[in-house]
Amino acid sequence: MPLAPVDRLDIQVLVDNVTDSLSSTPANVTREWAGLQRRGMRLMAGGSLCCANHGLSLVITAHAAGGARSMLFDGGPVDYAVERNGTRLGIDFGAIEAVMLSHGHWDHAGGIPRALAMILAANGARPVPLYLHPGMFHERGMRQSDGGVLPMETVPAPGEWRNFGAEPVVTNAPLTALDDRFFVSGEIPRITAYEQALPGQVRRPAGQAPWEPDPLMADERFLAVHVRNKGLVVFSACSHAGIVNVLHHARTCFPDIRLHAVMGGFHLAGPTEANIADTVRDLARFGLDLIAPAHCTGWRGVNALERAFGDAVVVPAAVGKVFSL
Repeated sequence: MPLAPVDRLDIQVLVDNVTDSLSSTPANVTREWAGLQRRGMRLMAGGSLCCANHGLSLVITAHAAGGARSMLFDGGPVDYAVERNGTRLGIDFGAIEAVMLSHGHWDHAGGIPRALAMILAANGARPVPLYLHPGMFHERGMRQSDGGVLPMETVPAPGEWRNFGAEPVVTNAPLTALDDRFFVSGEIPRITAYEQALPGQVRRPAGQAPWEPDPLMADERFLAVHVRNKGLVVFSACSHAGIVNVLHHARTCFPDIRLHAVMGGFHLAGPTEANIADTVRDLARFGLDLIAPAHCTGWRGVNALERAFGDAVVVPAAVGKVFSL
């Protein structure tokens, strides 16, 4: 599938699990407080700052001949995080021309309705495409230790998304967007033995039907951009498919483009902490220049990555950071 190379890529972290404006960063990464000062912050106070929240949302802007094109990759869990952080960071919501929901979980979908409202308020009420997988609309939950199920907030159906101002693009096939600068993957093949998705997840197809096992998370997809003279930048919001499987599939999709960077949640927390050692070992085979863990990676996973690859390669994400590649 054609993927047009871009000259530069800017990634603004709109929502993430953590806030960190004290740790040192490379020259191509701007921390939250520095960004807020550029926006006019003159008083260091809680009301001036962004908020962390359990989820992920990235505003990704690809620069090339013809101008910049921007996509919103997930929306975090809730409306107020998008509005609070977006306002303080000075996000140009009117410049966002497309939205992708990486998979059907509330901590990535919950903030998208508010983001769409802010986009339409800024662009003259012009609907934007929203890329969705057909398997993400079932009611889901997690099986509890007592045998019960804790339900999850459901992802709105395509018709509801239209009411929010989106143009739903519902498909499990790969495609490109915005002048072929962004690649939305198809379903991710599972080839490693240890990346077992989400054990304990269940779903029911309709109404009060019985809960059935749903560990595979087949609706999860990644986003990718080709940065000229650097390589492929891969965004994986939660990596329920396994970040190693994600990168294997990215390499298969674009065998002639080297892998430059990976960013997102690597899901190495909780039960999947058992995968940390295998994941670190196998990530070394991709020769990545940047690994930017976020969201659900967990502190043990981040620490293991930094020990293995060093802080020249591993740069954790945080709310408000801007990565320029």
